[in-house]
Order: sequence, then C-alpha cells, then structure tokens
Amino acid sequence: MANGPIVSSESELLILVDQDDNTVGFLDKAACHDGKGLLHRAFSVFILNSEGEILLQRRSLGKRLWGGFWSNSCCSHPRKGESVVDAAKRRCQEELGIKVDLRFLYKFSYEAEFENAGSENELCHVLVGHSEMDPSINRNEILEWRWISRKDLDEELLYQGAHYTPWLKMEWEAINRDHIDQISK
Repeated sequence: MANGPIVSSESELLILVDQDDNTVGFLDKAACHDGKGLLHRAFSVFILNSEGEILLQRRSLGKRLWGGFWSNSCCSHPRKGESVVDAAKRRCQEELGIKVDLRFLYKFSYEAEFENAGSENELCHVLVGHSEMDPSINRNEILEWRWISRKDLDEELLYQGAHYTPWLKMEWEAINRDHIDQISK
C-alpha cells in the first residue's frame, strides 16, 4: 500500500471497562486518551514466523501517542459490538495486510503517560498468531517493520528500551516469564 486507507480516528468510540473487563460505556478515542486517560478495552498482537521471529512495527510519526516508537506486530481497540479476536484480525489486515488466526494469551491493565500528548489507560488482551507473510503495511499506521529474534529483542529492550512502547516492554516481560511455551506453538 502506498499510504493506505484511514482505519482509525480520534472520534471512533472505544469501549470503557471496569477492572474486571465489564463494559461500562463508550467514549471517543480522543477523550479516552486525554489527561490520565480512562480505562478502555484494547488488544496487542504478536505475530511470529516459523523461525520464532517476532514481527515488530515502528509506529507512524502521525500517531498521537508513541509515534515513531517500535512496538509489537499490531495493537488497537475493538469497536462497539466487536469481539477482541475479530477486532485484532481486522486490524492485522488493515495495518499489515496479513490474515492470521489468533489465540488469547492473557490480559492485563496498565497506565502510561506520553509527554504532554495524553495517556494510555487500557485493559489489554494479548494475542499471538503465526504467519510466514511479510506485511504490506498501511503507512498511515506504520512507518516501518521488521522480523526480530527473541534473543535480539531481549537485547534491544535491555540496551535500547527507550525506543519501544511501554506496553511492548510489559507484555514481552510477561510473555517471557509466563507464556513463552505458548508462543512457540
């Protein structure tokens, strides 16, 4: 894709949740990310190939939060009435041009503030999938991409962690600690 279609906006409705992931309302994306943020449902996808490498994306410079930072394969928010897995599959196609089956690993909540631009306050479902396809990226969402070995990702997070999104760092730590056997399947 040259630039690609616009697949997200600050006006789209996100799903507000409580700490138990129960829906408590809906609010536009901009308001959910203003100030300290409001807790909303999100997902993060890790796509691996048969070599065990992880597909990483560098977020578009146009992103309000963490633009230009390296992150996991795909992350976003489900829409009203959409399951997390269906939303994640949709976004993998919209951002990466990849159709992929996904499995749930775990979920967690986190908060992270980005300069004066806003914050993440998410209850995030972490999913994993496998693909041999190189992405055809939507440049409205992604600046660049690469495959990286688990060992090299561990090393980069240790020595160049400031170049990565906070959720990737938290998720990768939890995957290494509690789910490493599940991502190899």
